[in-house]
Amino acid sequence: MARKTHFAGFVAIAATATIAFASAEMSGANAQEGVETEIPIPAGQTEIAPVTVTDEIVPVFVSQPVVQPIPEEPEETITAPSNASSLRALIAETDISGDLSREMQCLAGTIYFEARGEPLAGQLAVAQVVINRAESSRFPSSYCGVVYQRSQFSFVRNGSMPRIREQTKAWKRAKAIARIAHEGHWESEAQDSLYFHAKYVSPRWSRSKTRRATINTHIFYR
Repeated sequence: MARKTHFAGFVAIAATATIAFASAEMSGANAQEGVETEIPIPAGQTEIAPVTVTDEIVPVFVSQPVVQPIPEEPEETITAPSNASSLRALIAETDISGDLSREMQCLAGTIYFEARGEPLAGQLAVAQVVINRAESSRFPSSYCGVVYQRSQFSFVRNGSMPRIREQTKAWKRAKAIARIAHEGHWESEAQDSLYFHAKYVSPRWSRSKTRRATINTHIFYR
């Protein structure tokens, strides 16, 4: 038993020495192909896989970064600008089929509740204020954030919007105006306005603002 153990140890030492010698022989080479080295088969073992000795491991780099694509939320489809001669004509040809995203629902809802009794230019101006606010660092960065900001729009109650009568012409028109404003297909008289109020009130903050437009019962300010 002791002799077998001693002999096995000797074979292992011989195998290690053989690999070390082969490595020393190859140490001065660059990018050489692997060299197969035969190792004596220890007692009691029938065969052993050849060991490939390579003087250098050369990493393989990918020329282009491999990035796992991140799914994106669907965006609103942007249509090509129209050659319509009036805002009314543009509204008539604007596609309002399909469901609105939450952001567009907030924009159209503001038009519906704040200005559905106003002329078309007035409805577009209200939409423009929401868009301008979303693009300004002074307000939330989304349409819904702007609309639901506390104490900004009187139609918002307890953080929610009233039920919309979706079969009415007023709602269909509001959806079309929201899309037109969002896509910038018609210039609004409100320009860069961030505020508006009805003519029959005179809020204190209006004294420090620059008036941009008066459309029917609304006054718009920057």
